Amino acid sequence: MKLNLLSAAVIALLALPHAASAATGDEELDDVIVTATRTAVTVDDTLAPVNVITRADIERLQARSLQDLLRGLPGVSVSNSGGPGRNTSLFLRGTESDHVLVLIDGIKVGSATSGNVAFQDLPVEQIERIEIVRGPRSSLYGSEALGGVIQIFTRRAHGEFAPHFSVGYGSENSREAAAGLSLAGDQGWFAANAAYSDTDGFNACNGKPFPGGAGCFTYEPDNDAYRNVSGALRGGWRFSEAVEAEANILRTEGHNYFDGTFVNESQYRQQVIGTKLTVTPSEAFKLTVTAGRNNDDSDNLLNGVFSSKFNTRRDSLSVQGDITLAPHHLLTLGGDRVDDKVDSTTTFDERSREDIGVFAQYQGQFGRHDVQLSARNDDNEQFGSHATGGAAWGYGLTENLRLVTSYGTAFKAPTFNELYYPNFGNPTLQPEESRSFEVGLRGQAGNLRWSVDAFHTRADELIAYDASISKPGNVEEATLRGIEASVGAQFGDWSIDASATGLDPQNDANNSYKGNDLPRRARVSGRVDVDRAVGDFRFGLTFAGEGRRYDDLANTRSLGGYGTVDLRAEYALAPDWLVQAKVVNIADHDYTTAAFYNQPGRSHFVTLRYRPAR
Repeated sequence: MKLNLLSAAVIALLALPHAASAATGDEELDDVIVTATRTAVTVDDTLAPVNVITRADIERLQARSLQDLLRGLPGVSVSNSGGPGRNTSLFLRGTESDHVLVLIDGIKVGSATSGNVAFQDLPVEQIERIEIVRGPRSSLYGSEALGGVIQIFTRRAHGEFAPHFSVGYGSENSREAAAGLSLAGDQGWFAANAAYSDTDGFNACNGKPFPGGAGCFTYEPDNDAYRNVSGALRGGWRFSEAVEAEANILRTEGHNYFDGTFVNESQYRQQVIGTKLTVTPSEAFKLTVTAGRNNDDSDNLLNGVFSSKFNTRRDSLSVQGDITLAPHHLLTLGGDRVDDKVDSTTTFDERSREDIGVFAQYQGQFGRHDVQLSARNDDNEQFGSHATGGAAWGYGLTENLRLVTSYGTAFKAPTFNELYYPNFGNPTLQPEESRSFEVGLRGQAGNLRWSVDAFHTRADELIAYDASISKPGNVEEATLRGIEASVGAQFGDWSIDASATGLDPQNDANNSYKGNDLPRRARVSGRVDVDRAVGDFRFGLTFAGEGRRYDDLANTRSLGGYGTVDLRAEYALAPDWLVQAKVVNIADHDYTTAAFYNQPGRSHFVTLRYRPAR
């Protein structure tokens, strides 16, 4: 089940718009997103290519990790180093894994030292909704948004009193439990949630020890356990029609065992605290002030003995004013401040950095024409001033067919590791930059929704190891071209969501790697989710796969293409009670997304869930 099946799935997907006419429901058609423009825009009106994952999707798909939810979506490629809790990297439109800006409830998150977000430690039971925006967004958000922006929203309040509960068990002695409650009234709302996950795991890495080592540079043929405990609070109060405030906190911590030469255990903590004040004195003006802090901490051990710690703190403040100039004409002005700090047993020459950005955006509608213009300037303590911009245009060819096109520039400041890590960092590094152009077509035929987007990105000054100076350097360039297609439809009791991506991730570095593919980016990938409801039963299938890709810059280590099939079923015991069962990788396919690191074989999981019908 390798590239031939994947290619067939892609062909079938691209043919779907001509073969069907049905739809996702009215609720999805009216869905509102905020990440693409930093303002509330419906999915139909946004000019950016966007995917939205709701709480209902998470429960229907019986997802147990962010990797389960995101893999195979348009433009998304995921690499995982050995199962639950292992390092998980996300590549959006072929850009680097640290070229994606991630927000949790509006607060910027990520490690200042590595530049990555610990996707593997964010439990799906704490998530209400995910918005994935593809394409450069530095002109609104600043550094890191070369490939796009992902915003995760924690669970919110539903109804006057709404408790929920779930418990599950499955392969590798995996145990999960979650519980929470919410309360919402005319003026206030509050939600509290807790979740627990524990698994014995499987052998994460088939490494080769020194000399001639590879992978995790050791051989430890044991099961690698993982535990995650999390809690979240989210609440707010509406003081008047013009003023409301909200606060939220998400904390997740646990213990991770893995294979390694210098460290093989980690005690980690992730915490996000945020507050938001919204003042709307008139229909023509809205002021939003957001402040928050993200802590990314880890204590690293070797066989139970403390080895090192890497703790980073990111403080952020944002002030944004939305001015309605006229109906369908909105001007947004704002500023952001981000302050990164490092506390580590490893000595860094610099341990803090501040970035202050100001931005402006105009959104206008002229008949069938929609326009979005944005510009931003960031004053970085390390790199000085950096300007970015974006422009997008949409045109309604017919009532149900829309053409969109856009251009944007973006940049990414180097991480503390790249700049200051002892005997490795290079403080003369300059920010990575990109220029992107895309064009898309989006349509609706009867009740069917579909979209096709093509993009071309030129990335310069990419940071990679430079053998001539034995340090990271701005030595690489890349051209990223691709096409993405997606479709969603419903035929009576049947529903289908499918997507496919074709990517040319070309390395343009002026060295022996010129013309090679960038590592861990497949040239073709796709996903199909099919569900059918029959009375109190629901059955579903997910096919996800990728073509062949390479694990190294030299393109000498190939990772074979793969396809997996997951089956799921659920039964409504009562209006509020649900029993669910899922079998993952039913064909027990052996595959990897990072060389030497194993992925799960056939496994199963059963869940009992209580959630009041909304």
